[in-house]
Amino acid sequence: MQWKPLVTALLAAVAMLVVRPTPAQAAGTLKDSASGKYAQIVDHHVGVVLNNGFARTEVTQVFKNDSASPIDAIYEFPIPQDAALSQMRIVLADRVMNGEVLERSEAQQIYDNQKKAGNQAGLATKDGHQNFRFSIANIPANSQATMSFVYYEPLAIDDAVGRYLYPLEDGGTAASFWEGQESVSGTFRFDLELKSAMPIEEVRMPGHTPTVTKLAEGHYKIGLEAAPADLSQDLVFYYRFPNDQPRRLELVRYRPQSGGLGTFMMVYTPGIDLKTIDHGTDYVFVLDVSGSMAGKLASLKQAVADSLHKLGAKDRFRVVAFDTGTLDVSGGFRDATPQNIDDVVAKVGQLQEGGGTDLYLGLSTGLSGLNTDRVVSTFLITDAETNTGVIAPLEFDQLVRKSDVRIFGMLMGNNANWPLMEIIGEASGGFYSQVSNRDDILGQVQLAFNKATHEALHDVKVEVTGAGVSDTTDFRLTKVYKGQQLLVFGRYDTPGTATLTLHAKTYDQSQVLTQNVHLPEVDTENAEIERLWALDMIHAIEKQALLGLISWEEAKSKIIKLGVEYQLVTDYTAMIVVDDATFEELGVERLNEERTDAENGGGPSGGSGSGSYSGGSGDDSYGGAVDVGHLGMLLLLGGGLSLLVFLRRRRDGSDG
Repeated sequence: MQWKPLVTALLAAVAMLVVRPTPAQAAGTLKDSASGKYAQIVDHHVGVVLNNGFARTEVTQVFKNDSASPIDAIYEFPIPQDAALSQMRIVLADRVMNGEVLERSEAQQIYDNQKKAGNQAGLATKDGHQNFRFSIANIPANSQATMSFVYYEPLAIDDAVGRYLYPLEDGGTAASFWEGQESVSGTFRFDLELKSAMPIEEVRMPGHTPTVTKLAEGHYKIGLEAAPADLSQDLVFYYRFPNDQPRRLELVRYRPQSGGLGTFMMVYTPGIDLKTIDHGTDYVFVLDVSGSMAGKLASLKQAVADSLHKLGAKDRFRVVAFDTGTLDVSGGFRDATPQNIDDVVAKVGQLQEGGGTDLYLGLSTGLSGLNTDRVVSTFLITDAETNTGVIAPLEFDQLVRKSDVRIFGMLMGNNANWPLMEIIGEASGGFYSQVSNRDDILGQVQLAFNKATHEALHDVKVEVTGAGVSDTTDFRLTKVYKGQQLLVFGRYDTPGTATLTLHAKTYDQSQVLTQNVHLPEVDTENAEIERLWALDMIHAIEKQALLGLISWEEAKSKIIKLGVEYQLVTDYTAMIVVDDATFEELGVERLNEERTDAENGGGPSGGSGSGSYSGGSGDDSYGGAVDVGHLGMLLLLGGGLSLLVFLRRRRDGSDG
């Protein structure tokens, strides 16, 4: 492990932490796979709609092939971990091509055959935890290619703050690819529409000054345009609600026909006061300084400095850094005095990226030598790209369960190993959040500390019953923290009333919250919810395989079935992009075309309504079903703090 010489005073070391980080390699460039040259990016347009429970993002890029011969090109782009890639379109001259998802080997074979025959075609594959690779064959000489794709993702609110990320930084996973053009010669445009049934107090886009237009209460349009523009850094958009909002339920539903299966997404935020922990706490900071963190170290250092300065006089802290080895930066536990904090902040400022990543060694070192008489919270700041030592997720699960320690993860980068971090967080009864270099790091630290410094809910149990509900989120929980939400996906086959019940214990009493919702016979809005449900099921199956609960062969079979039926690009499925005549010639069923038509007929950009309702008098149980509309928000009187759990596991991981 290498360390910078100590050549600067404390003030200079701390100042280094807030300097804008060196831009990471950019996503969204089109590269000639033969020559290695990059196609010119003419225009890059992004259209986003945030409509209460979820977001729709459409990306359109225009590339120019300046060469005198056709080229084959690749394009890579990271999308958020909970996002469902649903549509892809390529326009070459007057030829329009759309995508259909098939088993990966079948899609690859079709693409190879079309490419070999000199025909134009495209292929979208998943490459890594969040990275997607788009291949385009035979782009004509001296011509432009227009490529567009659409993805959907659920939205979560943390302590009354919403966050949307448009990822552009690669995260260091394909360095040989990301050495080309990072700018747009024409226009970069980012248009976002925010629709909320709750009032919005403020919006913010760090590093930019967008045009903000307030159309109505809770309805904004945000615009950002530049020519030329740099594509090397993420875009992050925040929106803040009033802190005194009551508990609420956001419900999104879809059932295309009577007698078929319906799908729903609930985002439940009940209000329960969680008191501040006023006794002394031990904090352990485990810092990843491996080579894959090179573009993220400035953000890591800023997070540690902000965190240490938030500690109270009764607290103690320890800082451990790791790559293939470990370094006890703080020299064991230290009292949270100003002098000790300043000393360790200076040492953290000297850290330099090293070699490989032995996450197991770093975490086990951080969890050793703890005082069992004190409450311990561990902050793990990493991209979780472990590549040496113990790497099996089951081993991490067992390591964490041996210690009565809450682990709060800050996952750095757009292609970080979130499945492993999710296993670590759940095994400890903690959580993780993804952090971009463009985030307000101080704000992300504040959200994490609000959870570590407040009492949690214990022995949490959640049930959704009635209306023939099935295939819902698994609710085997331990602790729930301040500010989070409960995200529930499920299916139903009997229209009527469903009841969500939450049992939990605070420090001094039991809590039971119930809420009835109406699941309709037919609701043709928000067809995209089916894809989000299916993607959530796929994540659950992958987790079962990672933990050894099912074989990877069984997982693969289930994922392929879900991927093809719901048209999702996964590790085992891919999207082939050709014109209508070729699909007809190949006899490929147009499942994605049908889903796209349904989504374009409604969905977030189709004007589905949202409403605000109130009821009750602060009781935790409401007897009657309340119809919340196609995309409604139910506001219930109660405490002002959000309760959150972000869950993906299922009862059995079946494909329904």
